[in-house]
Amino acid sequence: MTPGSPADVLRALHSGRAADDPLVVPGPWDAASARVFQEAGFPTLATPSAGIAASLGYEDGETPPEEMFAAVARVVRAVSVPVTADLEDGYGLAPKELVARVLETGTAGLNLEDSGRSGGLKDPREHAAWLAEVRAEAGPRLFLNARVDTYVRGVDDPAAAIERARLYAEAGADCVYPINAPAAHLPLLRAGIDAPLNALSLPDGPSPAELGRLGAARITFGHGLLLRTLRGVAELAEELAEFRPLG
Repeated sequence: MTPGSPADVLRALHSGRAADDPLVVPGPWDAASARVFQEAGFPTLATPSAGIAASLGYEDGETPPEEMFAAVARVVRAVSVPVTADLEDGYGLAPKELVARVLETGTAGLNLEDSGRSGGLKDPREHAAWLAEVRAEAGPRLFLNARVDTYVRGVDDPAAAIERARLYAEAGADCVYPINAPAAHLPLLRAGIDAPLNALSLPDGPSPAELGRLGAARITFGHGLLLRTLRGVAELAEELAEFRPLG
């Protein structure tokens, strides 16, 4: 890829950031929300699988791959900034097919988790080997964010997240994402991992700037922005319900 490709732009956005200026990446769930975030000035977006699932009427993790890829492609077509896609664990696709289908959507990157379809954590070395195959197949054409699910699976020891994240970075991940890591653990994770660190922003948690000072280079929101939007929709529905005809 030539310099300035979407994936290269993404890599540049993650590097050299000041501690209190992490890359804030909203998560659109459809083309309309993506346009709103782009118009607000965000330089990149990241579709959340749970948000797209909800927008399509599925539970998290139940979206058929064909519908997920189609939804991601609609988001990409709607904006001009680089988009990364949360594709869960890759839907069991071989690296060659996965990369081909991701590239067909036009996304600049993908987010892959180390939880299996059955819900447990994958073997970290086997997963790292699979990520290395994805990287080899994609080359520099895709930004690879490797999600580490230890915290969401009840493993609260930061050493476990660091071990996995190091393996994934060595396999070629551009960024690592220990989702649900407590804010207090971010300095330890930052010190132990030689790759940009993605942190999840929660409504009752530290601000993006504070997460940045603690060690995060990138801030994402999962489907949290959709949930906030739906609360507004619920308020609107209650307001409209006052005008329902009686009987």
